[in-house]
This record gives sequence, C-alpha cells and structure tokens, in this order.
Amino acid sequence: MAEQWRRCWRGRGAVTGVIDAVWGVNRRPVTAGERRTGERGTGERGTGAGGLVKEVLLPVRHTHNPVRSSAFTRYRSGVLYPTAARTCSCRRVHSDAKLKDPFSLAQEDLKNLYEDIKKQLLVSKAELKALCDYYFDGKGKALRPMIVVLMARACNVHSNRDGHLLPAQRSIAMISEMIHTASLVHDDVIDGADMRRGKTTINEVWGERKAILAGDFILSAASMALARIGNTTVVSVLSQVIEDLVRGEFMQLGSKENENERFKHYLEKTFKKTASLIANSCKAVSILVNPDPEVHEIAYQYGRNVGIAFQLVDDVLDFTSCANQLGKPSAADLRLGLATGPVLFACQQFPELHAMIMRRFGSDGDVDRAWRYVLESDGVEQTSFLAQRYCHEATRQISRLQPSPERDALIRLTELVLNRDK
Repeated sequence: MAEQWRRCWRGRGAVTGVIDAVWGVNRRPVTAGERRTGERGTGERGTGAGGLVKEVLLPVRHTHNPVRSSAFTRYRSGVLYPTAARTCSCRRVHSDAKLKDPFSLAQEDLKNLYEDIKKQLLVSKAELKALCDYYFDGKGKALRPMIVVLMARACNVHSNRDGHLLPAQRSIAMISEMIHTASLVHDDVIDGADMRRGKTTINEVWGERKAILAGDFILSAASMALARIGNTTVVSVLSQVIEDLVRGEFMQLGSKENENERFKHYLEKTFKKTASLIANSCKAVSILVNPDPEVHEIAYQYGRNVGIAFQLVDDVLDFTSCANQLGKPSAADLRLGLATGPVLFACQQFPELHAMIMRRFGSDGDVDRAWRYVLESDGVEQTSFLAQRYCHEATRQISRLQPSPERDALIRLTELVLNRDK
C-alpha cells in the first residue's frame, strides 16, 4: 500500500512542532552583530539559510494507490526546499557529472589519525591506557573525521585559499572522533550493551565503573586538545556538542504520551545524539578559514542533514540487517524500549503500537509483536524515504560552495549514507 501525501501548513495545530523539528522552519534573521562575529545566538540552533519554509509534505496512509513519482515531482519542484533569497557568492546547484570518492580523498589526511589520538591519551597506568585505546584500533569507519577534513578542504577552496588542511582543522577531526568514541563508551554502560563494532564492549571486559571513567578521560583529553586550538568561537561551538549529547541521552530515557509530539521528540533526540557532533564539527572548521556566517551555516546544515540521515538509516538497519552485519544484536532498540522511525511510522497502520511504546515494549511478547508490525507496515520504507529527503537537503546546501573535489566527495557521501548496509 503506497503512501498518499497531504499538505501541512505552518500553524496547523500539533503538527507544526513536527514540521519545525523535521525541516528546521524556526527561522530568524541574522543580526548585524552575528555577521561581525560569525556566530548565531543560542536560542535557536540549526536554522537554515534563506527564507521561511511555509509548506512541507508529510506521508500519511491512504487506501488508494497514487503514483509514487508524483511525490518526488512535488518534492523536487521546490515546495519542500524553496531557493534561498540570497547567498554569499556560493553556487546553488551541483552539476558535475562525476563525483569523487570520499574515502580516497580523505585517506591521506586521516593517515595515523588513531595513532595521534592515542598520543593524546598517554597515561602511565597500563590498564587505563588499554581501556582508552580499546576502540581506537584503526578498524572504525572514521566517518566523522572524514566528513570534517573534506568539509575543511571544501571551505578552504571556497574561501580563495589552497585546499590544504590546516593543523587546527585536522585537530578538530581528531577531536570529533574522540568525543564520538567517549559517547559510545558511556552509551554502552547506560544500555548494558555487550557488543560494539563486532567486539565485546568495554563495560563487559572491564566493568561499568572503569568504562565510565575511561569515557570521562577520553572526553577530558578531547577538551584539552580543543583548548590548544586557541579559538574561543571554535571552543564554544564544539562545547555545544557535549551538552547536546547529554540532553539527547536524557531525551532517550523518556517517552512522549502525546502521539503528535513523539516524532518531533525522536528527531530532536536524533539530532542531539548523532547529528550535532557532525554539524558543529563542520561549522568549526569553516570558522577557522572564513568569517562569513553564511558559509558557517552551509557547513552546519550539511552536517546536520547528513547526521540525521545517517541515524535514520541506522534505525532502518536495526530491522533489516542481521547481527553480523551490524556488529551488534538486531532489534537492539526495541529491546531497549526505544521507538525509532520505523516504529513511529508503523503506528499509522497498527495503533496498538502506541500502548507498547508507552510501556517501552516491556510486556511479554511486545518486542516480537512490534517487530512483526513494523515489517508488515511500510515503516521501514517511510523512514528510508525521510533519510533520502535529508540527504537531498545536505546536497543542496553543500552545492552552494565553489566547485572542488572535496565538495563533490561530500555530495557522493550522501549516496553512500543512504546505501550502506552496516
């Protein structure tokens, strides 16, 4: 059964909050002071460049079978993403035929990344060193550092510089991986996880207390590396990431009773736990080479949209990939009592899921029933399509920078995010 689309206008009751959360329509003008400093206020983060989005399209269930391409036609027509009223001499549209491979382009910059991280974690106590080095084994995807170095080079070219990476920009790439890894260590303790990246978790090997201390130590080392960069604006931007991680974890511990608020809650949590790190790291490297806040916003919005899409795909894979592919048990989120995108979309067809969500799938048989309902619904398909829309917006944003191999690689990366299977 295919989805029909309905138009949702701003100011129409409870759905407004969902629209604001999904597409960032809480816009406000940049003040003169912010143009001088290159910073936005702290009241509203993650707003995009340009005018208000006055209309978006949200999927709903219907009994007849419309042609799917009509939804794409309306989406691509600019209803969802109206063209920005002004840009900074930035290109709006990407037209290059051949996109670059992001892994190949970033390989040289990321060489010895994990060795350099280990140098930041030098301690005399052997056990603490083993704890801190456990996940920095060079076998991770290094997705976040890769995005950061590519964004740094793209911004350097856009700013009429050569594409060479600044030492401080590479430090930000390293710091982003340290913050991410520390958050994984803490998440595994909170979730009681026993597998991560295909290996036994730190809390299973050394115990929860030592795992918490190891995560704290990695964060402290990242903070010291950040302070050495010596740019107060960059310090402020990346400090926001740590606050968002904590707030996101608290959000994950709760559920919204109001069904209309659940999706907004889910996407806000997704931003704070996953996308904030990518968005703010991208913004930080742009700040180091360009004073224009619009360039900072392009970098931020690319990271924000790619980060949310990445997590949406991750939530899909929890239902579609086997445990060996994921490196952790499948249906892990359901077992933790979490209602992700596929479940929330499935509620449209199976209202009985609402009660399961409120009791966090805690009754006998809840996990199995919820799993079956999701697979019988189009929740997986809807979530995948939402991820695609976020990637389209990431591409639109980054295409406004001047052409460079790194810019093209970031566009290519959106395709890889959508098509990954682990």
